[in-house]
Amino acid sequence: MAREERNIKVKIDNVRKVFNTRNGEMVALNGVSLDIMENEFICVVGPSGCGKSTLLNIIAGLSEATSGTVYCDGKEVTGTGTERGVVFQQYALFPWMTVKKNVEFGLKLQGKGREEASEIAMKYLKMVDLQDFANHYPKELSGGMKQRVAIARAYAVNPSVLLMDEPFGALDAQTRTQLQSELLETWQKERKTCFFITHDVDEAIILAQKVIIMSARPGRIKEIVDIDIPYPRNQETKMTKEFLDLKNHIWGQVYQEYLEVRK
Repeated sequence: MAREERNIKVKIDNVRKVFNTRNGEMVALNGVSLDIMENEFICVVGPSGCGKSTLLNIIAGLSEATSGTVYCDGKEVTGTGTERGVVFQQYALFPWMTVKKNVEFGLKLQGKGREEASEIAMKYLKMVDLQDFANHYPKELSGGMKQRVAIARAYAVNPSVLLMDEPFGALDAQTRTQLQSELLETWQKERKTCFFITHDVDEAIILAQKVIIMSARPGRIKEIVDIDIPYPRNQETKMTKEFLDLKNHIWGQVYQEYLEVRK
């Protein structure tokens, strides 16, 4: 479907965020505007402290913009909502609940009955290949498995937008690569709108249709890079000239901003 025919799923309109600190005001975001289209996979990269997570929290309704507005499906975001699912780097699972109960949690909040919640939870645990661990507790799982549970829980409530803040950042390289592949496979089936923050340029290019490069604080959008590499993508994709050219360009822009931070 052509871009022009798709709906704007998330509209970020001139968002500014200022934090009051003991040293005075700190501007985290300054005039960020972006249209995220329905079913689009966006990755955001930039130096530490450039406001990536702050922006995600504002979209999620977990934080309020100092000025500017975020819309989801044309409605102003004024708080959290089930149409926006969030996955953090920290797994944020309830340790006293089994894997299945963790996935069912949001479904129960939506008013789903026991049988329906159980059926949906198992569907998404199968999606992340954890159906055999439904009755295990988080402490019995590896880091990668915990993150799969977090992803299953986010998908289970059927959000139209999935917000992911470095969800694979704490994982080893092999597990990270595996979960990237699984996430892409799931996205191609479910076609959620994804807003994914990462420090890893390779990860951004493998996953995204567009990579947003943020400037050093105060955070602004420095550049939007279209990733025209066709799906499906895999580790062999990283060896292609097209991938390497994109990586060199994006990393060069991020490194320039990193140098700005160090001045």
